[in-house]
Amino acid sequence: MDLEHKFCRFDAEVTVAEGSKIEGYASLFGACDQGGDVVAKGAYARSLKSLNADGRAVKMLWQHDPAQPIGIWDEVCEDAKGLYVKGRLLDSVEKGREAAALIEAGAIDGLSIGYRTVKAAKNDKGQRLLKELELWEVSLVTFPMLPSARVAAKGESPEEDGMRELAEALEGMRRNLAGG
Repeated sequence: MDLEHKFCRFDAEVTVAEGSKIEGYASLFGACDQGGDVVAKGAYARSLKSLNADGRAVKMLWQHDPAQPIGIWDEVCEDAKGLYVKGRLLDSVEKGREAAALIEAGAIDGLSIGYRTVKAAKNDKGQRLLKELELWEVSLVTFPMLPSARVAAKGESPEEDGMRELAEALEGMRRNLAGG
């Protein structure tokens, strides 16, 4: 089975503190992403329980690259809103320091999950409803797939916001041309 990815732009509740601590939502329940998928409440429950029972953790990666872990997720759990994550960027890792600087500057503002679909079905709107997912990793990424959850960088102007929307549209077109 191939590993799939879903992106979520940081929302107003994602924070980076002390240059290395990060928390927020990596996935929002009930929100349709640009790929036409909706994650159902409880979709991560079995996977998180299994990871915990096996003493394993969800990995924090840079741009889904398994060769570039950049931190540790200390907490990964479902709540009523979605998949909540809380962790630390490792300042002893070069990419961890870079990620912290890029987040602070507003150049990186997305989280993306790496997962395998266990159960899915079409909902009444023709969207793929993801009912059970096997969660592997949560990455910091440049282009998130769920634009409704985002954070504005300090002092972001309307022009910068427009450029961000243009970048999202171009990335969506690139994915469509690439077949997914």
